[in-house]
Amino acid sequence: MLKLGFIGAGTVGTALAVTLKAKGYEVVAVASRSKSSAQRLADAVPDCQAYEDKQSVADAAELVFITTPDDAIAQVAAEVLWREGQGVVHCSGADSLDILQPAKEAGAYVGSFHPLQTFADIPQAIANLPGSTFAIEGKGWLMEELRGMAQALGGSWVELKAGDKVLYHAAAVFACNYAVALVGLATELWQTFGVSREEATQALIPLLRGTVSNIERLGLPRCLTGPIARGDIGTIRKHLVALGDLMPSLVPVYCELGLATIPIALHKGGIDEERAEELRKLLVEVK
Repeated sequence: MLKLGFIGAGTVGTALAVTLKAKGYEVVAVASRSKSSAQRLADAVPDCQAYEDKQSVADAAELVFITTPDDAIAQVAAEVLWREGQGVVHCSGADSLDILQPAKEAGAYVGSFHPLQTFADIPQAIANLPGSTFAIEGKGWLMEELRGMAQALGGSWVELKAGDKVLYHAAAVFACNYAVALVGLATELWQTFGVSREEATQALIPLLRGTVSNIERLGLPRCLTGPIARGDIGTIRKHLVALGDLMPSLVPVYCELGLATIPIALHKGGIDEERAEELRKLLVEVK
């Protein structure tokens, strides 16, 4: 089993170190910008040593994960003296392998291993990481090792090329971060009829769970419900009038999302092309 090291002891690094150790991997070294954060990770992983400098991690480990913030990865790669044949992996979702060029030039095998998951804090990250999808890049033995790690964590993997990473990461932003933003907008609407953001959030959670369950169980486009899925133009007009009166800033957002929903409704078969065109015309005119 390869000796693993981590440069960066934040949420992602800690979650990976803890879960890989639990699956039998040998995690031997960690360093971070602060000794206290490195020590916290080491305390959570038996037989892992916290170091004050990143070079010590590279010297101790055969495969090093750079789990710093994305903007620091290239600097770390340039400052460490890597060994020929060593594995060096970053965990950025948007960056490809070019930021590890100094390690590659030193003869190391370079790769990326990005968990397609949301990490709000360390306990949640450790709980959610198993079963995730992992976006991986690499060659030779390193690619095989990363596939094995994804499998050991109960997940699946998708192999990406350099030109795929930015759009892959943008897709994750749509599915995760912007979903949070939409819930935030929904809670603002609830506040117009006297319900607090906290109460609104709790009230919406069963709806959100049901939506995710439908996506998982039925898939796209069958999971789509609501007025556009039914072609209910009358209801959509009422929405637009009410939003225009109380929160006009949300009208363009509503219309853009509605326009993006029409092709899904067409694919599902809930509306025909004639009704789809009526919906497009209404939403384009109002926005």
